[in-house]
Amino acid sequence: MSGSMGTVIILGLVVLLVVYGVFVYNGLVRARQIVEEAWSGIDVQLKRRADLVPNLVETVRGYTDHEANTLREVTEMRARAQALPSDDVKGRAAAEGLLGQALGRLMAVAEAYPDLKANENFAQLQRSLETLENEIQMSRRYYNGAARDLNIKVESVPSNIVAGAFGFRKTEYFEIEDARDRAVPDVKFSQ
Repeated sequence: MSGSMGTVIILGLVVLLVVYGVFVYNGLVRARQIVEEAWSGIDVQLKRRADLVPNLVETVRGYTDHEANTLREVTEMRARAQALPSDDVKGRAAAEGLLGQALGRLMAVAEAYPDLKANENFAQLQRSLETLENEIQMSRRYYNGAARDLNIKVESVPSNIVAGAFGFRKTEYFEIEDARDRAVPDVKFSQ
């Protein structure tokens, strides 16, 4: 009788371990899906910004023929950012930081042209860009929070055992490496 009781206890412990493993696995899957959904949100906002850039460049070009270097730089930074694969978080963060810097320089150029600042199309583009920059920032915070939660699960004991067994890996944060890139372009409309 005592042998069968020991078997039941061992079998019960095995069942508990399996149930716990399934629970941990499902938590890791959920965390990974939240990270992917959060990255998709950033990607959508970055695409919207990239779509806005050509209109902004063309509007500024009509007023500032001799600012070709700034316009070319914005266009090149946009192309560089769009050329990267969407799952290259670190590369996209660097490229988007450079695009943000270039957009900031474009807005600084625009300040020197009163007729451009008074143009309603340009004003609307500035407002749209300001809104997009705020949405990108919110999406970045959400993504980084989701990445943090997944990374904690991947590194914490005992969930790291399940994570390692099933190939779950830490995810990168969407960070801007150069402190100068951290500055959001000043796109406020001034009359």
